[in-house]
Amino acid sequence: MTDYLVVVEGSDGSFSAFSPDLPGCAAAADSREEVERLMREAIPLHVESLREHSEPVPEPQSSVLYVPV
Repeated sequence: MTDYLVVVEGSDGSFSAFSPDLPGCAAAADSREEVERLMREAIPLHVESLREHSEPVPEPQSSVLYVPV
């Protein structure tokens, strides 16, 4: 199993998410929980589609860093 980084943005009933290592794999929803669920569903489907079309499946490269201010 491969783990892909997912960036979640938004607040107040409007959330979006994307995976930097999987261009075009994104979701939007009214809650953080829903957008996370949608991304859990979208990533395997996105990877499956890449494979079906004989496209390369990118290896995860992104990471996260928090900088205290």
